[in-house]
Amino acid sequence: MLSFQHLLESFEREFCREIQSIQSTAPVQLYEPIAYSLKVGGKRIRPVLMLHAASLFTPNIGDVYPAATTIELFHNFTLLHDDIMDHAGIRRGVPAVHVRYGENSAILSGDAMSIMAFQFLTKCDPEKLSTLLSLFSKTALEICEGQQHDMEFEKRDQVTIPEYLEMIRLKTAVLIACSLKMGAFIAGADDQSCSLLYDFGIQAGIAFQLQDDWLDVYGDENSFGKKIGGDICENKKTFILLSTLEKSSDQDRISLKNWMGKTDFDPKDKIESVRDIITRSGAAEETKKLMKHYHDLALGTLNKLQIEDSEKEELRNFAGQVLSRVK
Repeated sequence: MLSFQHLLESFEREFCREIQSIQSTAPVQLYEPIAYSLKVGGKRIRPVLMLHAASLFTPNIGDVYPAATTIELFHNFTLLHDDIMDHAGIRRGVPAVHVRYGENSAILSGDAMSIMAFQFLTKCDPEKLSTLLSLFSKTALEICEGQQHDMEFEKRDQVTIPEYLEMIRLKTAVLIACSLKMGAFIAGADDQSCSLLYDFGIQAGIAFQLQDDWLDVYGDENSFGKKIGGDICENKKTFILLSTLEKSSDQDRISLKNWMGKTDFDPKDKIESVRDIITRSGAAEETKKLMKHYHDLALGTLNKLQIEDSEKEELRNFAGQVLSRVK
């Protein structure tokens, strides 16, 4: 078993070579925005999880790198398009692709990135390719479904918490789960191990998104890498907002709904006012409590995995870091 840090450094070296190749490809106007979006960094969580899952079952993980590149390319493609749909101007502390290169270029470059992701997947073992394509295609479609739900929720007056949790399962958690399952499958793990790692990824992924929602309200902008309060300005029906609507006093609930109904407002005023309402309601604590619930579910699932207990340590640490991350 290899450490996350070792796997991160190893993947980064391989991935940087791919970025260099992309950057030198013509037409420049198509590929330069792709290289720009990939070079500004990222935590590389999903490819590292894939490589780690593989390392639990084989010492030879060289065959996993094409699939790991697939996952990272596709993840970044979704971010590129999400930033356009969410009107987000900052990504990882720098101007988003659509701000720097224009929306049309960002859309087309994102489309190209998604196709490149499938191209890399075809470099995997031909005997395993059909299963990998089936899992990845299903995951890619689920992410689109999650994004559609997210956009629809912005227009709806009523969204239930179960609906929101299903949306983030689709939009965020399935790609983390897919990464783990693909890594284990490529390494030759049995079906039960693959399924348990997938379930762990779903549970940890939901906790990950809940923390992301919390950080949008209370995070430090310099650490978070994007503007704080974007969800508030867009009236995103996050768990923390839905919980606030449930728990607030009548007066605060009316004030919150008034802010949500405004089309002309000063973003700073709205963010500060809504944050104050969230804090008074106790929804921040409820969000942390639900995150801990999914963290504990993930650890329970991990305990069922039939490998040495010491080999589960990195995944335990990952689940713990989800709760304390600041970016």
